[in-house]
Amino acid sequence: MSDTLPSSLQETVTHIRPAKERFRMEADQRLDQLTKPPGSLGQLEAIAAQCYAIAEGSWSVPLRKAAYVFAADHGVTQEGVSAYPSAVTAQMVENFLHGGAAINVLARLHDVQLTIIDVGVDADFSAHSALWQRKVRRGSRNLRLEPAMSPRELDDALQIGLEAAHDAHSRDVRMVAAGEMGIGNTTAASALAAALTRQPVEAVTGTGTGISSTARQSKQQVIGEALDRHLPLWRTEKAAPLEALRCVGGLEIAAMTGFFLGAARHRKIIIVDGFIATAAAAVAVALAPPVREYLLAGHRSEEPGHAHLLDYIGIRPILDLRMRLGEGTGAVLAMPVVTSAMHILTEMATFASAGVSTANE
Repeated sequence: MSDTLPSSLQETVTHIRPAKERFRMEADQRLDQLTKPPGSLGQLEAIAAQCYAIAEGSWSVPLRKAAYVFAADHGVTQEGVSAYPSAVTAQMVENFLHGGAAINVLARLHDVQLTIIDVGVDADFSAHSALWQRKVRRGSRNLRLEPAMSPRELDDALQIGLEAAHDAHSRDVRMVAAGEMGIGNTTAASALAAALTRQPVEAVTGTGTGISSTARQSKQQVIGEALDRHLPLWRTEKAAPLEALRCVGGLEIAAMTGFFLGAARHRKIIIVDGFIATAAAAVAVALAPPVREYLLAGHRSEEPGHAHLLDYIGIRPILDLRMRLGEGTGAVLAMPVVTSAMHILTEMATFASAGVSTANE
């Protein structure tokens, strides 16, 4: 089945342009003139050149940074795929709003404005300055038995992500990250990873929140049955990305997909978090390949499907700390590395300006 993009999404996709190669070349030329052996700063140099191209050679200091955490419940938790009850999704949203989660600590430390977005949590929340209440429905449906979302619900979730990207742009935020909270969402991400990469379910499905080996096998069976039900040709044919997202994804994953598309349209530096966020990024790239040029992978998750998704997109993780928390923690933790690379490019002396001799030919 082929995807038909909603008109609002089509307009966004049409306006996503590849980063201009001349700016990347300009950055590479300057990096080779800095007071260091060529290539000696390794991946930092590639990061600096990519960011320079995204910013088209201009960025303000200090760089404004923001992270959006999208939260939703998953009906597939009825199948026992998580070590935690669904109620934890709402409890963690409250924890975010009270500043007690890991993402709060990192966002405060690294001066990242944090916004929590309720896309589909099965609970009600009081008004809070850091909370957007955009509930599409109270959790996705059980993807083992029926599509996770209706076409209208998918479109609504995508629009919430586009709205968040526009919010970042309106505030002149230049570097963004998307995080998530949703008990059961590693099941949805594993199903998407299998559908997009056509890897075996066993290769992309991990322990999530820490389930046993027996529960992991059951989780793999749930995912396999869902894929066979909704995307019966997934093993041999490329899955239509929006249809895969609708049938085996989740509301917060759909919102992150919209966010990545919108942020790329507005030429933001996008730091992708772990497994769940990368599943959304993979859908965004499948819909609009130029999105890839705006993505940096914050870290490599311990979830086995993450490496396959990173390979699918073609991006290399900045950090590898054996993390698997989500929330946007890996992305925010990588932001100082990205910022450091950008400052090296613009502030480090060249051989000529410092009066340092270059290497012998």
